Amino acid sequence: MPITEYAQADDELRVPAADRETIASPGKAGAQEVLHDHMLGETIPSQSALRRMKEKAKLILPDTLFLSLLHRKCIGRYPRLVHPATFNEKILQRNLRPDPRYVRLTDKLEVREYVAARLGQEAVIPLIAAPDVFTREVFDGLPNAFVMKANHGSTFVEIVRDKSQTTFERLKALAERWLGTSFYWVARERHYRRIKPRIFFEALLLDAQGDIPADFKVHCFGGHSGHPVMYILLITDRFGSNTHGDVFDAQWRHMDVMIGPYTRSVRPPPRPDNLDAVLKAAATLAKDFDYVRVDLYAPGNRVYFGELTFTPGAGVLPFTPDHIDYEWGKLLSAKADL
Repeated sequence: MPITEYAQADDELRVPAADRETIASPGKAGAQEVLHDHMLGETIPSQSALRRMKEKAKLILPDTLFLSLLHRKCIGRYPRLVHPATFNEKILQRNLRPDPRYVRLTDKLEVREYVAARLGQEAVIPLIAAPDVFTREVFDGLPNAFVMKANHGSTFVEIVRDKSQTTFERLKALAERWLGTSFYWVARERHYRRIKPRIFFEALLLDAQGDIPADFKVHCFGGHSGHPVMYILLITDRFGSNTHGDVFDAQWRHMDVMIGPYTRSVRPPPRPDNLDAVLKAAATLAKDFDYVRVDLYAPGNRVYFGELTFTPGAGVLPFTPDHIDYEWGKLLSAKADL
């Protein structure tokens, strides 16, 4: 299902899934602290008083200093923000000086109209509801299976396969926690500050086996040219116990590369029958940008839009081997889209 993954700041943060990050919503009454795995999308309550103190201390750090320290922790070196060379360093620039278009196109509700105009309404996952307030009446009107999301950040996703197995009270509490979380404070991606938080509900996509379809994260470089350079991170079994992330080029050649915490499959997934349609959709959505990551789903012979991401990993996304960070940096303009 349309989900996401990126990186966070904290002494407890590591690339492996066992390490988590606390996100605070400073200054908002009733806001709660939550632990996010910015890579894998889990959310759990924070219990550590020491961590709360550390989080409050980090709030006073200027964005540039915060991101430099975060980059050092996650990547292993301090970033060059004046003369960036790597992919991550150039993404950090986007965090600090985002293109104004990023706000609308990162908003998971607002972007739907943009995508429908370029790919057609059939490429947009059906919207069930986007209520101003999540009430019991809204819950009662939902179908048996659906996905609840928030529009203003990553990891805000709850998959419901059987509504009888959850409750309105549980989803209401989850929605309130999401809405009380400022995603900007995770990794200082400034365009997130201007997105008004909302809850919405989409149809649940399933593949022929009844599973959540694989997630095609298509990194598109040079969309302005009309023929972007594309690399695909295919994430399989994302919400299961056998999650893998395999990187392919546009010819579906399996690359000896790992991105973030995702390990490669022992046996790489076969080339999808509709790969050409996936790449065409990605290129269409990327044509106005020097770089964007286009997330798509391709169950059966259909192609569905997931999201557009302009600052993947928030500029602290580890690559294995590390030289890929430099190679992708050569593909990305230091002043992309500005």
